[in-house]
Amino acid sequence: MFDAFTKVVSQADAKGDFVSASTLDALIATVTDSNKRLDAVNRITSNASTIVADAARSLFAEQPQLIAPGGNAYTSRRMAACLRDMEIILRYVTYAIFSGDASVLDDRCLNGLRETYLALGTPGTSVAAGVQKMKDAAIAIANGPSGITSGDCSSLMAEISSYFDRAATAVA
Repeated sequence: MFDAFTKVVSQADAKGDFVSASTLDALIATVTDSNKRLDAVNRITSNASTIVADAARSLFAEQPQLIAPGGNAYTSRRMAACLRDMEIILRYVTYAIFSGDASVLDDRCLNGLRETYLALGTPGTSVAAGVQKMKDAAIAIANGPSGITSGDCSSLMAEISSYFDRAATAVA
């Protein structure tokens, strides 16, 4: 995983070119928006337990068969594993937000996750629904108006949304 600056240098070096003016402008925009990105990561991280717990509570209310005897989240051990997995996905989404790059999410979290869930008999659609619930909560928290760097955050919120969508698609 490269940060934005290393990626630009690597690409220019591979071509044997100087870094272009348009690329420099894009990096300047990245630096300008970095405070918004950091605010969003901080808000999501600070509220991670609530995001996961509320998403799980909502998921189990909609799909009570998951926590019924014989369900995939029945028994405290299985419930704990479910919450742990949701927290891990959320953590890697925050890494992607922080770096502005989904590769860490793909490489370290999502690759092979669907196959693991299939092998365990875990319903991927239920996991995907839980991820979508975390997305809704995280976006609401990250996009809250108080105490955040001013400016238009719509593109950052769309980016954050895309990381959750990527995770949901990977497990479904």
